[in-house]
Amino acid sequence: MISLGFSLWWDVFLTFIGMSLLAIGGAITVIPDMHRHLVLQQAWMTDSQFTASIAIAQSAPGPNILVVGMMGWHIGINATQGLWQQYAWGTVGFCVAMLGVMLPSSLLTYGAARWVQKHRDTLSVISFKQGLAPIVVSSILATSWIITVAHDDWSRDWTIWLSTGLTVLLIWKTNIHILWLLGAGAVLGALGLI
Repeated sequence: MISLGFSLWWDVFLTFIGMSLLAIGGAITVIPDMHRHLVLQQAWMTDSQFTASIAIAQSAPGPNILVVGMMGWHIGINATQGLWQQYAWGTVGFCVAMLGVMLPSSLLTYGAARWVQKHRDTLSVISFKQGLAPIVVSSILATSWIITVAHDDWSRDWTIWLSTGLTVLLIWKTNIHILWLLGAGAVLGALGLI
């Protein structure tokens, strides 16, 4: 069990402040780094809790940033025992993680957006925006790899790999809206096919 106390929440807060400043393209782009830190280094949560956090956050309506709240929730429930204590500390973990990830990026985004709007026609701003595109795409690919590699039993999980490949291909080569693909994945999952 995790040692519950101020130092835990301070460490969680600082961890998500750092993640916030690295999250070019959204919180989902730093999933590999979150996995490394939260699961492998700190052992604040298990692999299954990590992937469950992603699945729950992605299936819920709302922004992708909910994944951070779910990770904070799991850290909180792992820090104590007893149903009501887990709910209470899960809520604290949710709030601390969300505050840590949203505060610095919100302040930075506000300041940067004002500056970029003022200088939007300069060559440096145009070049910077074009240079970020490959970083965001590679971060999203790394995230999908971390999620998919958890299913490494080819004989059992071939449908997951196939659906992942088909989804990437469809997003890349067609104009199908991603919500249709999410809906298809939900139906396939509900039927037990993936």
